[in-house]
Amino acid sequence: MTDRKPAIVLVDDLRSFVDGRPAEVARTSSAGVELLDRHRSNRLDELWLDHDLGDDDTIWPVVEVLERAAFECRPFDVGVVIIHSANPAGAAKMAQALRRWNYPVRVASGDPAVGYVDGVGSADRQAGP
Repeated sequence: MTDRKPAIVLVDDLRSFVDGRPAEVARTSSAGVELLDRHRSNRLDELWLDHDLGDDDTIWPVVEVLERAAFECRPFDVGVVIIHSANPAGAAKMAQALRRWNYPVRVASGDPAVGYVDGVGSADRQAGP
C-alpha cells in the first residue's frame, strides 16, 4: 500500500469543493492547461471540469489538450473526468469529445460536492493569475 494522496484537479471559475478536500484549482482555461502540463507524467485521480469559465472563457482549451494527448497516443492518466457544468449543451459536447478518446467521463451537473463558498478553502492551491 502507498500513502499517496489522491490527485484532484478542479477547473471552475467560481466554485470550490464544499467539503474542503485537497485539490488544485484553476479558475481559467489557461490555468487549467498549466495544471495539466504540471501533471503530465502523473496520475490524476479526478479531473473536475466546468464548461463556462467567466467572460468569454470556456473549458475548450483544456479539452483540446486532453484530445491532442490522446491523438498522439499519449493520453493523460485520469481515473475519472467529472463534468459538473450547469450548461447542459456544453456538458454533453465535452463528454462526447472526451469519450471519443476513451477518457472515463461522468456527467454530474449539479453535483453537491462543488458549490459557491466564501473564498477558496485553505486546502486549495491556486493555479494561474
